[in-house]
Amino acid sequence: MFEKKIRVQQCDLDELEHVNNVKYVGWVQDIALEHWNEKAPLEMRKAWVWVMTKHCIEYRKASFLGNNIIIKTYLKSSNGAIATRIVAFYNENDTKASVTSTTSWCLLDASTFKPKRIPENVSAVFMK
Repeated sequence: MFEKKIRVQQCDLDELEHVNNVKYVGWVQDIALEHWNEKAPLEMRKAWVWVMTKHCIEYRKASFLGNNIIIKTYLKSSNGAIATRIVAFYNENDTKASVTSTTSWCLLDASTFKPKRIPENVSAVFMK
């Protein structure tokens, strides 16, 4: 499990004064990249890149200006070149996620940008 905390800023809000749905997609992408950059050694990050191919987000509870949000993520599974990542957003004092995301990520060779089967050493990075 990889996690971080963010504080909702004015620029995160939509016209209804709660976090904009598009913002969550950006945060899903950001935490996935941060997780990869923290766990993978430099030579691995130079050899491989990830691209989001599909995402599904379920919204249960709104977040507002000034809320502290804890974002947690992990890789649920992988098959071939595709890994499934779960991201959950919690308002700081809640035990249930306010938003959850299931995303599919494809591993690409960084020099050719062609999909590649996820090697064992890349999968192992996320198990540390």
